[in-house]
Amino acid sequence: MKPHFKQIVIVIFSVFLLGCNSDESDSKTTTTTPPVVNPPTTPQPPIASSVNYLALGDSYTIGQSVCATCRFPEQLKASLNAMYSSAISLKIIATTGWTTTNLLSAINSQNLEANYDLVTLLIGVNNQYQHKSFSVYEKEFPELVNKAIMLAKGERKNVVVISIPDYSYTPYGQALAGDQSNKISAEITQYNNFAENYCNTNQIAFVSITEITREGLNNPILVASDGLHPSEAAYKMFVDKMMPKIKVALQD
Repeated sequence: MKPHFKQIVIVIFSVFLLGCNSDESDSKTTTTTPPVVNPPTTPQPPIASSVNYLALGDSYTIGQSVCATCRFPEQLKASLNAMYSSAISLKIIATTGWTTTNLLSAINSQNLEANYDLVTLLIGVNNQYQHKSFSVYEKEFPELVNKAIMLAKGERKNVVVISIPDYSYTPYGQALAGDQSNKISAEITQYNNFAENYCNTNQIAFVSITEITREGLNNPILVASDGLHPSEAAYKMFVDKMMPKIKVALQD
């Protein structure tokens, strides 16, 4: 073979080998795992460094048949303490058996300062239970809301109204009512509808927790040991449902 021809063959063979190597490299797919990017955490909107909280109500507010720290105002206070660095002070005006009339009288008898950053109101079950005329609630519930606004520094956004639990879905309610449980439930719905419509019309925050209590027969853990009132677990669900409105109320 002539030297010149041998050089040509060598060049062609070398190009062929390089082409094969390139194809092999291209055929190998390199998989690169993208870096894990954690979504940015959204900071909680700031609230005041100290918060005065007033809870108005009846047995559902005082926490009948549960421990002092189990009732919903205390659980709400603890949740706010955990969520913010603010100091939360709590005052409760509530007694088992109180109607709207009793609560109005109690508020009027105390020399309360209008310096509360948050006021919750849960009232009315005893109006229904004691067979008071519904017209009493129609008159006194708005009075209580207006007093709550006054006590909340005159700021309606600082007031949160909570719906009335439905005690017909408890062992006590079933034993008491018998085949009248539907009537009790319908009357509580009437009270709640009035309260919600009033709050919506007047731009007051309203939180419905009634459906939680209507699981009391299916989920006994939601009922306290007396077979009537909400349990600690139920109050925790109340607080979780309330929290979005509470945050709005406390934002500066």
